[in-house]
Formats: sequence, C-alpha cells, structure tokens
Amino acid sequence: MMQPMLPGLTRDEILRYSRHLLIPEVGLAGQRKLKGSSALIIGTGGLGSPVALYLAAAGIGRIGLVDYDVVDSSNLQRQVIHGTSTVGKLKVESAKARMLDLNPNIEVDAYNEPYTSENALRIAKDYDILLDGTDNFPTRYLSNDVAVFLGKPNVYASIYRFDGQVSVFYAKQGPCYRCLFPEPPPPGLVPSCAEGGVLGVLPGTIGTLQATEALKVLLGIGEPLIGKLLLYNALDMSFDFVKLKKNPNCRVCGPHADIKELIDYEEFCGVPSHDHDEGSAGAGWDISALELSSRLKHNHLKLLDVREPHELQISALPGAVNIPLGTLAARLSELDSAEEMVVFCKAGTRSTRALELLVSAGFKKVKNLKGGINAWAKDVDTSLPIY
Repeated sequence: MMQPMLPGLTRDEILRYSRHLLIPEVGLAGQRKLKGSSALIIGTGGLGSPVALYLAAAGIGRIGLVDYDVVDSSNLQRQVIHGTSTVGKLKVESAKARMLDLNPNIEVDAYNEPYTSENALRIAKDYDILLDGTDNFPTRYLSNDVAVFLGKPNVYASIYRFDGQVSVFYAKQGPCYRCLFPEPPPPGLVPSCAEGGVLGVLPGTIGTLQATEALKVLLGIGEPLIGKLLLYNALDMSFDFVKLKKNPNCRVCGPHADIKELIDYEEFCGVPSHDHDEGSAGAGWDISALELSSRLKHNHLKLLDVREPHELQISALPGAVNIPLGTLAARLSELDSAEEMVVFCKAGTRSTRALELLVSAGFKKVKNLKGGINAWAKDVDTSLPIY
C-alpha cells in the first residue's frame, strides 16, 4: 500500500519551524509529517489551552476543537488561550483566533457543540489522534470508547488542585481507559475543579505533557506513555509512573468485548457531562435565592453551609451553620430533623448531594439553594463576590 504524499514546506514555514528541523528526530521529514497530521482536542479549557497553543505552534496541519462553553472571567486564571477581550465569546472561536494568530499556516475546525454519543464518531473519524482535555467522567469514557472504535490513540490527562495524570490510551498497542477504570466512581465521590479548585499553572504543566505525547505519537519517536500512567504533584515537584496492563476482560477493547457501540455515558456515570447549569436538586427540592430572601424575612429557617471552612473567607451568609459535605454524615446528630432547613454551597452541586444525604437520613423539611451562594450574591446581596 502506497504511503500518502507528505505536504511540502514553504520558505516561511522552514524559517518558522527551523528549531524543529535542527533536531535529527524531527528534521524536515518529521515536520512535513506534522503538517500532514491532524488532532482533535476535546475541551478548550485548562488542559485544552496549552495543548491547542503548542500543537498549533508545532505545525500540526489540521486541529479540531470541541467545546460549547463561553469564556468566563473565572477561566482566565488557568485557561491561557483566552483573554479578557474574549470574555463572553465562544471558547472554540476564542481559541481558534488565538491559534491562527500564532500560526496562520494551519487549519482549525471549531465544533461549537457538546461532545456526545450522537456526534462523537462523526467529529473524530477524520483526525489522527484525540486529546482528552475534559473534566468529567461521562466525556472521558466517551472519548475512550470513540478512540477504541476508531482505532486511534487517545492522549488522556486529568488535574485537581496540585495533582495531575497523563497517559496515552491506544488499544492497538496497550490498555485503554476502561482497562484502568472499568467503572466510574460513585457520583459525588470525586470533586471537580469547579468545586475543589486547581493551581492555575497545573493545567499548563499537564497540558504541555499531553501535547508532547501527541507529537511523539505522530512523529513515531521516543517512548509514548502507552501502558504507563504519569502521576505529577506540584507541591513536591514529583513525577511517578504506574505501569498499566491491558485488561483481558475489558468490555470495550478486550477479546470478548460486549460493548460495540456508544452508550448513554451520563446514565453510565450517574452525573451530567457539563456544569453549565446552576446546581439543582430538582422540582420540589429547590429554592431560589430570591424566594429564600423573602422567606427569611417572615420565617426562621436554618441555613446549612456545606462548603469548606476556607471558603467562608470569600463569602458567607449570616447565621449559617458550616458543616463541610465531607463531614456531614458523621455530624448529623448536630442537626434537628424537625427544623426547616436550606442547604447551600458555592453553586448548588455539593448542597444537592448534602440534601440527598439528609433526606436518606430522615430529614423531610429540607431545601437546596439553587445556584448556591453565588446565586445569592447575584440576585440578593450584590456586595458579596461571585467566585
């Protein structure tokens, strides 16, 4: 079978990529290979920002971006592909403009849509490599399964506070993500960065490692992290590696795999694949900030704040009792189930889980503050900061 013709480089590109051309492992042939390659970046947030910037700078000929969020001021502490001037704009368009400014010789495809079972195969099929820059389990499992079904490498990463992980899941040569994690963790067990925070520079470190692995795979150089999981901790600047093996019982890439098509990943993981909406416990269990403000003027309601203690330094509601979600189960005896109670957190996610715990323990007169204290700061007390 004849190999496809690699694209040539213009005089301007030879100058632009001259530092690559001087590396024997890359050289002119390797740079032409990069120009003829394509990569799909799923997510243009913390991880997607450095990945997109460095793959664009490296000269990957075609890069796809999948996201359906807009740039928010809270993103700018870590999502360095965006800027103050693009707040409120679509992330894929903001990222695309920055990438083309960095390297006008590449092609950037923007997919302003959620990455779902309905469109993932269509979007991913024409790219050589996938890079998972998402922050939720449904999309991670979806990205993995798409890569397995299409026979493509999937460069995986995750971040939280000071810790990061990187691996290359490529079922043709090693394990896939499901070999390592056959089942997702129980809903609510692993907090997201939106709940727990992340050191702003961490996605830069981890995303750059992702981009490095993608370039190694596309160039066919070095030893990609296939069958290895890199663990990084920024506080002690440590890098550790865990060897991974292909699971012969893997339901997706094993010899007796029984999952042959994409599934409902939100149902599989028990959580939504996005966090755009305010945290909601559902009809009958929610109370809005405006409704709570009105009721507090006429009734006594117990306010239960399930955030972490250090968050009280940012914003707080007078008279609220603070019991962090992680300790709530052990401290239920401190609460009176006969009292009317409203539970809240930052945006409503943790308080929803707290409400479920309280109801299962026999508390009946309990509500969830929809949107959390941020909704209160937006709709009731605008002197409070939103974070």
